Amino acid sequence: MENFEKVPAVLLLADGTAFHGYSAGKIGTTTGELCFNTGMTGYQEIFTDPSYYGQILVMTNAHIGNYGTMAEEVESDSIKISGLAVKNFTNQFSRRKTTQTIQDYLIEESLVGISDVDTRAIVRHIRSKGAMNCIISSETTDIDVLTAKLNEVPDMNGLELASRVSTTTPYYIGNSDAEKKVIVYDFGVKKSILENIAIRGCYLKVVPAKTKFEDTLDFKADGYFISNGPGDPASMGYAVETVKQILQNDKPLFGICLGQQLLGLANGVTTYKMHHGHRGCNHPVKNLITGLSEITTQNHGFSIKEEDMRASKNMEITHINLNDNTIEGFRLTDKKAFSVQYHPEATPGPHDARYLFDEFIKLMH
Repeated sequence: MENFEKVPAVLLLADGTAFHGYSAGKIGTTTGELCFNTGMTGYQEIFTDPSYYGQILVMTNAHIGNYGTMAEEVESDSIKISGLAVKNFTNQFSRRKTTQTIQDYLIEESLVGISDVDTRAIVRHIRSKGAMNCIISSETTDIDVLTAKLNEVPDMNGLELASRVSTTTPYYIGNSDAEKKVIVYDFGVKKSILENIAIRGCYLKVVPAKTKFEDTLDFKADGYFISNGPGDPASMGYAVETVKQILQNDKPLFGICLGQQLLGLANGVTTYKMHHGHRGCNHPVKNLITGLSEITTQNHGFSIKEEDMRASKNMEITHINLNDNTIEGFRLTDKKAFSVQYHPEATPGPHDARYLFDEFIKLMH
């Protein structure tokens, strides 16, 4: 829990705005799209969520690191964010169970970050100007040098990233004698999603993103799950075709986050890049079927177009975001298929929406 030496660092945005602070984690340089998460806790789960791949994350809570890190509090096998920006970064943790300081954790994972910056000002800037690429460096604070590097970073729009975080080989979760069998298409799936399906009496086969539908048939699955993940869904023609084939074979289907966008694309609905996205664990959503509201965990920078959805004859909107009325869930009226844009497994966040996993199980009976 000793303090570590901080060196000057800079966060430079694509529009030329610069924020100066000190190093956090590894000394180095990193790039990605800048986004922010409003959650007060759960930073380790957030860091390891594959949906954040390719993004530099601003944590809006003022204190990051104050409860350290633990090996079991991860959503994948490594940190997936490209970089980190925080206000107060500390090694002084308060939990007795903590096994590692956040600085040691970031060093071990080779993550470059910046601390002692005005995160409120950064968030206000993104909310006004929109999500944009940025660069963090503790190797150099030369703006001209960093600008040249930043100009080489590709835009998130049109970027296919899911196959980069997907498993390379199939693997299994749960009891092989379970009542139901589920194929999980891994576009960046979180561990807690797999656990939430498995504990409901399912045996899961998790397959790589580009697995052909016909190659899953020998598993004789009762249902298919389309996972969350990073990048632009419109760049994933291979996945859209897979979803179409699942539907053509009348298999029950449940999609989360990227999974919702792919289900929409498979039914003629287009997607778009949001101004600054939804990321946090306190987003209010209304269930239009029950009339009840839910407090939800969210992490997405793309969404499906409402006008396309309302023009469809076989798609029913089931959930809307109470902050901006964007579509948070829908179901097909002619198939056993539904999806939500948010994360019912939470981790971190409230468990208001875990009933959706039960709905998926019911579809397979």
